[in-house]
Amino acid sequence: MAVRREQVTQDMLPPMPSVVRYLLDELGERLTAVIAGVRDAEVLRGWVDGDGALDAATAERLRAAFEVTQLLRQRSSSELVRLWFRGMNTELDDEAPALQIAKDPVGVRDAARFFLAHG
Repeated sequence: MAVRREQVTQDMLPPMPSVVRYLLDELGERLTAVIAGVRDAEVLRGWVDGDGALDAATAERLRAAFEVTQLLRQRSSSELVRLWFRGMNTELDDEAPALQIAKDPVGVRDAARFFLAHG
Protein backbone atom coordinates (compact mmCIF):
# COMPACT_ATOMS: atom_id res chain seq x y z
CA MET A 1 0.00 0.00 0.00
CA ALA A 2 2.84 2.42 0.78
CA VAL A 3 4.23 2.03 -2.72
CA ARG A 4 0.92 3.08 -4.23
CA ARG A 5 0.74 6.14 -1.96
CA GLU A 6 4.24 7.21 -3.09
CA GLN A 7 3.22 6.80 -6.75
CA VAL A 8 0.15 8.97 -6.24
CA THR A 9 2.28 11.60 -4.51
CA GLN A 10 4.78 11.62 -7.39
CA ASP A 11 1.98 11.86 -9.95
CA MET A 12 0.56 14.90 -8.15
CA LEU A 13 3.81 16.87 -8.29
CA PRO A 14 4.27 19.49 -11.00
CA PRO A 15 6.56 18.87 -13.98
CA MET A 16 10.28 19.07 -13.28
CA PRO A 17 10.81 22.51 -14.90
CA SER A 18 8.22 23.93 -12.47
CA VAL A 19 9.86 22.14 -9.53
CA VAL A 20 13.27 23.61 -10.39
CA ARG A 21 11.82 27.11 -10.95
CA TYR A 22 10.07 26.96 -7.55
CA LEU A 23 13.28 25.89 -5.81
CA LEU A 24 15.28 28.61 -7.54
CA ASP A 25 12.71 31.20 -6.45
CA GLU A 26 12.49 29.95 -2.86
CA LEU A 27 16.02 28.72 -2.15
CA GLY A 28 18.19 30.55 -4.67
CA GLU A 29 20.66 29.26 -7.23
CA ARG A 30 23.48 28.22 -4.91
CA LEU A 31 21.37 26.15 -2.52
CA THR A 32 19.34 24.57 -5.33
CA ALA A 33 22.60 23.63 -7.08
CA VAL A 34 23.89 21.98 -3.89
CA ILE A 35 20.68 19.99 -3.54
CA ALA A 36 20.78 18.99 -7.22
CA GLY A 37 24.45 18.06 -7.02
CA VAL A 38 25.55 20.41 -9.81
CA ARG A 39 28.20 23.13 -9.78
CA ASP A 40 26.83 25.40 -12.49
CA ALA A 41 23.58 27.31 -12.04
CA GLU A 42 23.34 27.41 -15.83
CA VAL A 43 22.41 23.73 -15.69
CA LEU A 44 19.49 24.62 -13.42
CA ARG A 45 18.27 27.32 -15.78
CA GLY A 46 18.49 24.78 -18.61
CA TRP A 47 16.26 22.41 -16.68
CA VAL A 48 13.73 25.22 -16.19
CA ASP A 49 13.72 25.73 -19.96
CA GLY A 50 13.32 21.99 -20.53
CA ASP A 51 16.88 21.57 -21.82
CA GLY A 52 18.89 18.59 -20.69
CA ALA A 53 17.82 15.46 -18.93
CA LEU A 54 17.95 14.83 -15.22
CA ASP A 55 18.97 11.44 -13.91
CA ALA A 56 16.54 9.71 -11.57
CA ALA A 57 18.57 10.42 -8.41
CA THR A 58 18.75 14.16 -9.16
CA ALA A 59 15.03 14.30 -9.92
CA GLU A 60 14.29 12.51 -6.64
CA ARG A 61 16.40 15.00 -4.66
CA LEU A 62 14.72 17.97 -6.33
CA ARG A 63 11.23 16.58 -5.80
CA ALA A 64 12.00 15.85 -2.15
CA ALA A 65 13.37 19.39 -1.72
CA PHE A 66 10.24 20.76 -3.40
CA GLU A 67 7.97 18.87 -1.00
CA VAL A 68 10.01 19.87 2.07
CA THR A 69 10.16 23.51 0.96
CA GLN A 70 6.41 23.64 0.46
CA LEU A 71 5.88 22.01 3.84
CA LEU A 72 8.13 24.49 5.63
CA ARG A 73 6.73 27.50 3.75
CA GLN A 74 3.31 26.81 5.28
CA ARG A 75 4.64 28.36 8.50
CA SER A 76 8.03 29.90 7.70
CA SER A 77 9.50 32.62 5.51
CA SER A 78 11.69 31.82 2.51
CA GLU A 79 14.67 33.12 4.46
CA LEU A 80 14.03 30.75 7.36
CA VAL A 81 13.55 27.82 4.96
CA ARG A 82 16.91 28.61 3.33
CA LEU A 83 18.56 28.74 6.75
CA TRP A 84 16.93 25.44 7.72
CA PHE A 85 18.31 23.70 4.61
CA ARG A 86 21.83 25.06 5.28
CA GLY A 87 22.04 24.57 9.03
CA MET A 88 23.25 21.59 11.01
CA ASN A 89 20.24 19.55 12.04
CA THR A 90 20.27 17.37 15.14
CA GLU A 91 17.55 15.16 13.63
CA LEU A 92 19.98 14.41 10.78
CA ASP A 93 23.10 13.67 12.88
CA ASP A 94 24.18 17.32 12.65
CA GLU A 95 24.19 17.27 8.84
CA ALA A 96 22.68 20.04 6.75
CA PRO A 97 19.39 18.97 5.13
CA ALA A 98 20.64 20.26 1.75
CA LEU A 99 23.46 17.71 1.88
CA GLN A 100 21.54 14.92 3.59
CA ILE A 101 18.63 14.95 1.12
CA ALA A 102 20.67 12.93 -1.39
CA LYS A 103 21.26 10.16 1.15
CA ASP A 104 18.01 10.22 3.10
CA PRO A 105 15.12 12.20 1.59
CA VAL A 106 12.61 10.57 3.95
CA GLY A 107 14.75 11.54 6.94
CA VAL A 108 14.87 15.13 5.71
CA ARG A 109 11.08 15.18 5.36
CA ASP A 110 10.77 13.80 8.89
CA ALA A 111 13.22 16.42 10.19
CA ALA A 112 11.13 19.16 8.54
CA ARG A 113 7.98 17.81 10.19
CA PHE A 114 9.80 17.69 13.54
CA PHE A 115 10.94 21.29 13.05
CA LEU A 116 7.38 22.42 12.37
CA ALA A 117 6.07 20.56 15.39
CA HIS A 118 8.79 21.58 17.84
CA GLY A 119 10.44 24.67 16.39
